[in-house]
Amino acid sequence: MTPEVVRRHYLDAMGITAWACRYQLPNARPTEACEWEETPTKTPPRERLHALLDDAPAPRTRSQPAAVEQENTSPVASPSAVKALLGHSPAAAPTPEASPVPEPRVPPAQPAKPLNFSLSCACVGGRWLSVCEGEMSPVEQQLLANMLRAAGVLRGELPTVTHFKWPPMATAFAPEEPLEEAQEGVAAFVAGAATRQGWQLEQVLWWGAEETATDLARVMALTDGQSQTLALPVWQGPSLAALTQQASAKRALWPRLVALGQQWSAE
Repeated sequence: MTPEVVRRHYLDAMGITAWACRYQLPNARPTEACEWEETPTKTPPRERLHALLDDAPAPRTRSQPAAVEQENTSPVASPSAVKALLGHSPAAAPTPEASPVPEPRVPPAQPAKPLNFSLSCACVGGRWLSVCEGEMSPVEQQLLANMLRAAGVLRGELPTVTHFKWPPMATAFAPEEPLEEAQEGVAAFVAGAATRQGWQLEQVLWWGAEETATDLARVMALTDGQSQTLALPVWQGPSLAALTQQASAKRALWPRLVALGQQWSAE
């Protein structure tokens, strides 16, 4: 079909009379050639309405299969379309709920760094626990024995020195509370040794306690001369390494050793 014929069909459907020029006027553009269809006899509107009603499909029955019923179903007008035909304005669409604002992501906490320290200890007379940080060398052991004998605290040889290292297995676990776990580890080590050896601990002799910036100092938790970790009073002295190298440090320590011997005898 040519565009002219299509235009005529549209105009006819809208009820607009279409006029076509069949003769060429002087100096007018030639009319495009096309095949003119014969105009069908117009049917009155009443008759066309009855024809449409006669051609309407029969109502569906319940006995029809579901597939056939779905094929023969004519599109049903939506409620909004019906209201529009009746002149009612369509209802406003519900406002969509605002999407929840995502909470800012909190970066995962970095794992706490474990404490690393070691200590050497020896129990004098089953009463006083001598402690120093690190592994005690043979020279330091001999110096400690000589000082305790001179003070009247030790008779005979120095007891066996035990070495303790924390953490016991560095790659075994990642501690959540490094300080608390280290304190529990040291307390358990001392309590276990006291139970096995039958010690009745009364005091701690801490050599090198003046170096308060170490991990061992944090673990011992010294407050007012009392170790909160071991629940024992603490006597503080210079490190054994410094005493082996400085004669002046030994002379300065002697009055305190004498007082220590008196305390031992009094108890």
